[in-house]
Amino acid sequence: MTSGPITRSLAAPLAAKKPHRREHHNDVYIDDYEWLRDKDNPEVIAHLEAENSYTQARTANQENLRTQIFTEIKNRTQETDLSVPVRRGAFWYYTRTVEGQEYGIHCRAPIAGPDDWTAPLLGTEQSVSGEQILLDDNAEAEGHDFFSLGSFDLSDDGTQLLYAVDVEGDERYTIRVRTIATGENLPDAIPNTSAGALFDPSGRYLFYTTVDDAWRPDTVWRHEIGSARAADVSLFHEPDERFWVGVGITRSRKFLMIEAGSSVTTESWVLDASDPTGDFSVVWPRQDNVEYDVEHAVIAEDDRLLIVHNGGSAVNFELVSVAAHDPQGEKRMLLPHDPKIRLESVDAFADFLVVEYRREGLTRLAIDRHDASGLTELDFDEPLFAVGSAGNPEWTQPTLRFGFTSFVTPSTVYDLVVATGERRLLKQQPVLGGYDPALYEQRREWATADDGTRVPISLVYRRDLVTPGTPAPTLLYGYGSYEHSIDPGFGIARLSLLDRGMIFAIAHVRGGGELGRTWYENGKTTTKRNTFTDFVSCARHLIDAGFTTPSQLVAEGGSAGGLLMGAVANLAPELFSGILAEVPFVDALTSILDPSLPLTVIEWDEWGDPLHDAEVYAYMKSYSPVENVRAVDYPSILAVTSLNDTRVLYVEPAKWVAKLREVGADALLKTEMSAGHGGVSGRYSAWHERAFNYAWVLDAAGLNPAGFTPEDS
Repeated sequence: MTSGPITRSLAAPLAAKKPHRREHHNDVYIDDYEWLRDKDNPEVIAHLEAENSYTQARTANQENLRTQIFTEIKNRTQETDLSVPVRRGAFWYYTRTVEGQEYGIHCRAPIAGPDDWTAPLLGTEQSVSGEQILLDDNAEAEGHDFFSLGSFDLSDDGTQLLYAVDVEGDERYTIRVRTIATGENLPDAIPNTSAGALFDPSGRYLFYTTVDDAWRPDTVWRHEIGSARAADVSLFHEPDERFWVGVGITRSRKFLMIEAGSSVTTESWVLDASDPTGDFSVVWPRQDNVEYDVEHAVIAEDDRLLIVHNGGSAVNFELVSVAAHDPQGEKRMLLPHDPKIRLESVDAFADFLVVEYRREGLTRLAIDRHDASGLTELDFDEPLFAVGSAGNPEWTQPTLRFGFTSFVTPSTVYDLVVATGERRLLKQQPVLGGYDPALYEQRREWATADDGTRVPISLVYRRDLVTPGTPAPTLLYGYGSYEHSIDPGFGIARLSLLDRGMIFAIAHVRGGGELGRTWYENGKTTTKRNTFTDFVSCARHLIDAGFTTPSQLVAEGGSAGGLLMGAVANLAPELFSGILAEVPFVDALTSILDPSLPLTVIEWDEWGDPLHDAEVYAYMKSYSPVENVRAVDYPSILAVTSLNDTRVLYVEPAKWVAKLREVGADALLKTEMSAGHGGVSGRYSAWHERAFNYAWVLDAAGLNPAGFTPEDS
């Protein structure tokens, strides 16, 4: 359990009960803690602060362990570092980090010439000839408790910078435009925007989105540089509350794109970028439950739109091309549907295409060189890994930048010379202190769900500290929503768990996208309980196979994965010694019933519409964690949230912990008072937060003896 008998005797804060009646579909529910929703109420803030004080006192026995873990993360991290430069136009762009500073510094340096496609391998301390600092996030963040950069774009001629900043954590950004030569900002300042603003190719206009009262990006705007915001033109407004909107531009810089999308339906609009004040036209009119993505390509000197879609029977998506001037005309099949492969995206360059997909639960990358050779898949020699293209802004580049990682291989960046197949290693994430990947083992296990479905589990541990068949402390992570996949990847902070003899595992439960679209479809709306029972089956498999025991097993999940944590706490509390729920969506039914709350209507495609459908209401009530707290022996629980989170409101874990306290559960609540959904900003603050959570995990798993350090193992 989380703490010893002395600290357990501290009196926990008890939230006052103020009954609030909720009635839907002839069902009445009395919510005693709805009053906690009003964060402008001093009584609410006082309660959250009391919870924070209680959590600090209850976890005082972990202070030394927290300090050790923070120090380990810091000592393993190369604090003064820089990213691999990415070429755009006449410059290489990169970001520096400096020891002692929380945020990055965005820089650029000139290319050697038009044929310079070899990224310079810059030293962390060396001065770079011609280097310019474009934006120092540390300077921008000065005086603020929170800082987030939501937009960052350069004009095509390289003379102007567009950037947007959020200093509250509520994901509303203020756009500014800077003249790079002088470092001075223009008068243009556009507050209350979404992330993702950009210049048009002329640099005369910028395009951005704004949100409605429910924080839904619903309108696309055009702003002429130097004009008043009142003169901005609304280009596209989406009235359907299930849909969000975004704006972008193709890699070829030929077309501006607007996309409207719900969880299950999309619609794209296109405009020739040479006419930025023209009218957008629809690519394919929206059809319910049909999603598609659009990319521009030039094939045999013909302008084509490449469309990845799931129309008809293409459950796992297929790739077609259409004429750019007539997108609703003849379709040419490029990659037909394959039930064993989930096609995810296609990227087009002047001389090749890149296709990304999933097979056997792992990401894949393949190249098509615009010749008769077909697709060539990149192969890797590890059993578990994640790969994807990134940092490829240039239409004419002859190389493909891609990243590779696994549980044991730090994030690695390559350039692939497409014409020859040569891979150039550009950088691997430094791990200071003598990291040896040979010490660690990664493997795949399969659990059997209640309905017979096989559910994959990915594991990593130290070979010399863990012997399969001999139970060891284990952290089991899960998510399982929105078709979002949790892929194997390296984490410096995770070494602090592994080097103490802990197994780290991921339960790839239904509702995620690891095994294709049907894997997602069988873990949403009225099949959502599969997500929870799959996780329980994975926990039981690890116990039955001898990897761990209930007294050593801790579960972790965040956001929708926090809902998973709340659900499994109610379903199978006996399987876990601790549950870490980060920004947890644990009052799901209350939130999804209220269309005035941020993003609720958009979520109906994911969870169902309990407001208008009695069957969905009853189904959600059967699993929503707050409504199903019961008098059982719960494991220790830590809920972590943020006061300014606009996606999962702090009130959800606050209610949950209050309900758990009613039945005597050992539940703690920790609220960041100046952060949003992603938690605190700044890398050192993030390391402290991770150290706090991991110290709690280790303590809950029985790995917090006095004075223990990894060297003792």
